[in-house]
Amino acid sequence: MIKVTNFSDSLLQLRDSRYLTILLFGFCSGFPWVLHGSILTIWLQESGLSRSSIGVFGVVATVYAFNWLWAPIIDRFKIPFLSRSLGQRRSWIVFCQSIIAVLVFAMSFADPVGNLLALALFALGIAVSSATLDIAVDAYRIKAFQLHEMDAKLPYAAAMSTSGWFAGYGFLGGAIALALGGETIGFSWSQVYQIIGCFYVFLNLLICVIPSPEAEEPEIREVVSGDQLPTGWLMMKVLVPYKEFFDRCGMKLATSILLFLLFFRLGEAMLGRMSIVFYGEIGFSVDQISFYQKFYGGLLTAGFSLVGAMVNTRFGVIKGLFVAGIAMASANLLFAVLAAVGPNAKLFAFALGVDNFFQAFATVAFVSFISYFTSRTYTGTQYALMSSVSNFGRTTLAAGSGFVIDFLDGDWTVFFVITTLLVIPGLLLLLRVSRLLSGGRNDGKVHLGG
Repeated sequence: MIKVTNFSDSLLQLRDSRYLTILLFGFCSGFPWVLHGSILTIWLQESGLSRSSIGVFGVVATVYAFNWLWAPIIDRFKIPFLSRSLGQRRSWIVFCQSIIAVLVFAMSFADPVGNLLALALFALGIAVSSATLDIAVDAYRIKAFQLHEMDAKLPYAAAMSTSGWFAGYGFLGGAIALALGGETIGFSWSQVYQIIGCFYVFLNLLICVIPSPEAEEPEIREVVSGDQLPTGWLMMKVLVPYKEFFDRCGMKLATSILLFLLFFRLGEAMLGRMSIVFYGEIGFSVDQISFYQKFYGGLLTAGFSLVGAMVNTRFGVIKGLFVAGIAMASANLLFAVLAAVGPNAKLFAFALGVDNFFQAFATVAFVSFISYFTSRTYTGTQYALMSSVSNFGRTTLAAGSGFVIDFLDGDWTVFFVITTLLVIPGLLLLLRVSRLLSGGRNDGKVHLGG
């Protein structure tokens, strides 16, 4: 196994060209969240929609919690023509981004006041395409490395994926998109979506020309008699991947893992869902939100991801998750202070710096945690199952955040204290997972440290 002990070793690790591809695919994974999230939130807020309505609009992201249902298709079905030239994963990424580009152009002609339903359907289509793209991106990241490389390289792959995701969602894609519609440049949000649609054409061309280091696993041979074909296909393509996960981990460990994934980032997701609304209500401009939250915050998270990978390879993912969970939740209290103080730019920058620092730690450890429990035979399907459970907490459960702040009569300070306390169930479940692992429930097949 490769040992990584210091920063110079980490930089040497990153010479591997596979990390650059993972970085780009991470960007592709993060950018759609801007399209049905940040930009849309400001567009809806400027159009006069209430906090509750904006929060409920976030339900479109619920599809990320259910992409495990069609993950077996992404794992096995080959897109005609595209898969032959681009490979299984890249072909699905290009296909999904082509659909997103079309929907983005369609969205630019919708009106939040007169065509709210159409806008919601286009946003839903973007979320479905993005959730499908994620299956291919996650499977690529895991299958790009051999088994003997995983302990040393997966945390760095998670770091590069996280950096790419926040480049798309934050300091590149998100910041530029918000700046285009901000006070200084002043494009309409319809024009912003049209510019983004053109950008997707360029992004697809870039993915088509990059060399792919992906080494496809051989297909599973399925021997099914003619009269048993429908049942046999269903078992092999849909049911077997999930059965293998529970068989390999055992029911207690598997259930504890899924519950942990559901609750661990719920508080952070509730904060994130209403953050744009909060910043606007206390007096920050769109240009300030673009710079501080998207550019500055995203850049910090992307940069700190490498540090998070170093910590996780040295001390173990379990310890990294536990420490990062406490720190990430505690950082929410800084936003409670910001709510009391008002639009103070220095405090805003400090709060985002602390929050993004610990968010980077937590995200890298979280991605590594899921990757370690994923079978290489059913990579996309099982990763989608676990990430979907997490996304259910981050999207569907967090969609009620608007109702919570309305119930509190706009008391943002209390709201942020609540988001801090919501980490407690996740930490308790993480301790249970750690105990089950140390007790040999996984038969020594997973090594997470701690």
